[in-house]
Amino acid sequence: MEVFRHHIYEFQKGLRSLILHTAPASDVPEIVRTLEAHGIAYKLSYLSNGHVNVFFGHPDCIAVLEIFGSKSLSDYSKEEDFILGIMLGYGRLEECRRYITLSEKERSRMECAAD
Repeated sequence: MEVFRHHIYEFQKGLRSLILHTAPASDVPEIVRTLEAHGIAYKLSYLSNGHVNVFFGHPDCIAVLEIFGSKSLSDYSKEEDFILGIMLGYGRLEECRRYITLSEKERSRMECAAD
């Protein structure tokens, strides 16, 4: 929970607009209580391994995630993956490179399927 509290600090200081925190599902009640006490918007995504991805931050960022739906991160389209990376504050150039790589892999798969 120490890392979670640090994430809240970073959000409150304006260092990040969206945070992704992964925690054991057993921590959810305390996490939700804390986020609601601070008036912070959040979205929970339960994982098959007994953990939960907790997205929290600016309401507009959470609204974008709601538009994406409740699918797993591994099921995000390359565009959704790119948007999420930018919202989480990952390096723009690295996200551009990742998007290009994913696009090239997709193009290669499509070409192989057409043959």
